[in-house]
Amino acid sequence: MNKDWETTFRSWSKPPSETEQERCDNTERMIRDAINADPTLSKRTIEVFTQGSYRHNTNVKKDSDVDICIRLMDTFNYQLPTDPPNNPEYFGITPSSYTQAQLKASVEAALVNKFGRQGVKRGNKAFDIHENSYRIAADAVACFEHRRYTSKFDGLRNPEYLSRTQLEPDNGGSIINWPHQNYKNSVLKNKQTGNRFKYVIRILKRLRNEMQDNGIAAAKNIASFLIESLVWNVPNEGFASDEYVANVRYILAHTCNETRRDESCSEWGELNELKYLFRSAQPWTREQANKFLNAVWNHTGFE
Repeated sequence: MNKDWETTFRSWSKPPSETEQERCDNTERMIRDAINADPTLSKRTIEVFTQGSYRHNTNVKKDSDVDICIRLMDTFNYQLPTDPPNNPEYFGITPSSYTQAQLKASVEAALVNKFGRQGVKRGNKAFDIHENSYRIAADAVACFEHRRYTSKFDGLRNPEYLSRTQLEPDNGGSIINWPHQNYKNSVLKNKQTGNRFKYVIRILKRLRNEMQDNGIAAAKNIASFLIESLVWNVPNEGFASDEYVANVRYILAHTCNETRRDESCSEWGELNELKYLFRSAQPWTREQANKFLNAVWNHTGFE
């Protein structure tokens, strides 16, 4: 290794500056104010929160946009257990005619009223809110709560369920995510690893960005959430060293080896531990992840 990676990794591991965090907070607050000021949306129960890298405090310089979730809570989609009784009435679910298209139209009107038409661009999945000196750019998604019901009830006979988000893009389909569970697990893992979990993620993201700048094909289209989930699946013992290079080397070696074959990582989960990392219709593959990890190993010159 010709480069002083220990010094570089220590620099790359640092969280965003206080100024950048303030601009992120300003963006979140202004979007929440826009929803609360809207005469239609203000009458509904809506959560507005950051998600992804900014919420997890694992963002780096190229993570320029903050992800903001605008989640409607008093109308929801759901998944029932496979075993009967599994009808909506049994769980106290009543129909609603309110659609995500209606929600997204109302959110668009509220955001345009707050930021101006030139400050908001509607995309297939999210609204792009442009940055200025006071706030950072944001991708704001309007979605429903999605409940995955268990077969259990609490002491008051209220049905128990896991709460997640469900987004319906303009061009069709459905995307389900677990933002609160992602955040909870990232905090837990960081505590268990002596605050090393998040700094390793920042380092790997900076390595990905450097490799992209150098035109290394294996680093192209590697999602930040994939990196976070790969590091999540590393045993806590891999974060034990006080040397940053030692921890990064262990984590790369472990993830490289385990992603060589389907069998060795078939049970790996996303950061939320509620969805398999390399199954179903994921936007990435095990082979893609393995090529990236091997490319990072070679880029750093590890042996």
